[in-house]
Amino acid sequence: MDISVIVPLFNEAESLPKLYEWIERVMNENKFSFEVIFVNDGSSDNSWQVIEDLKKEHAPVRGICFRRNYGKSAALHCGFQAAKGDVVITMDADLQDSPDEIPELYRMIKEDGFDLVSGWKKKRYDNKLTKNIPSKLFNATARRVTGIKLHDMNCGLKAYRNEVVKNIEVFSEMHRYIPFLAKNAGFTKIGEKVVQHRKREFGTSKFGLNRFVNGYLDLMTLWFLNKFGKQPMHFFGFIGSLMFIFGFIAIIVVGAMKLYALSHGLRAVLIADSPYFHLSILAMVLGCMLFLAGFLGEMIIRNSQSRNDYLISKTL
Repeated sequence: MDISVIVPLFNEAESLPKLYEWIERVMNENKFSFEVIFVNDGSSDNSWQVIEDLKKEHAPVRGICFRRNYGKSAALHCGFQAAKGDVVITMDADLQDSPDEIPELYRMIKEDGFDLVSGWKKKRYDNKLTKNIPSKLFNATARRVTGIKLHDMNCGLKAYRNEVVKNIEVFSEMHRYIPFLAKNAGFTKIGEKVVQHRKREFGTSKFGLNRFVNGYLDLMTLWFLNKFGKQPMHFFGFIGSLMFIFGFIAIIVVGAMKLYALSHGLRAVLIADSPYFHLSILAMVLGCMLFLAGFLGEMIIRNSQSRNDYLISKTL
């Protein structure tokens, strides 16, 4: 099979028939063998009934239905596991992504050799204040942290080599950083294509401003896990050791100052009354706690069943 199209959706019943008709027309015009996997993320409207009706009329339609709303990451994860096509396309169900982009995305994967191609909605029709400006700030930060030079990392329209989606795990709200997940898994040939952004025809957006706050937190989580996930002692142990050494030296200095004052007949306050004494003790205690956190992290990892999970591309 040439292409699997994965469409995660939540309360998008009105747009599904038109979206499938559009996808089918593009596939037939380019003579692609294909499947369309609709992942119903616990919709409260009749989205699943629409998917069932489409399945009765069109063989390429497949459906996955969650009992409740789990989020886009969960929908993509299940869609990736079910996909059979050589190239996997993801797109939103709100008709803001154009299926006409599919042939070129497919060509970039098959002919240009990209592992992943992300869409870039260069000209957007969203509200500039609530979406465009925060999105630009978010993507600038993501480029800086991940080292991946994409203008729109969170674009729903993407193309993947099948091997990529089978070797990454999308969880929590990490769908925003699939290119980073792919890079961490060893798929480094990541490209970008300017794609058309269309105005929403039905319904309203399902994402609020809180996604930008959550997005930054998730980005920091991924960065930390990538850098220190297998060796937490290198982070916690190093910082903890520095803090303990700093506190230990500081408390020696405080004690030496006290002894100096006593030996020279100078008036000196009690060590316990000195703020520097308490700061030194605090630094030593925090250093011990951080060191123990790193040690416990190492113990957990060494007892984890996935401690020796490595992605192998080829064997002889």
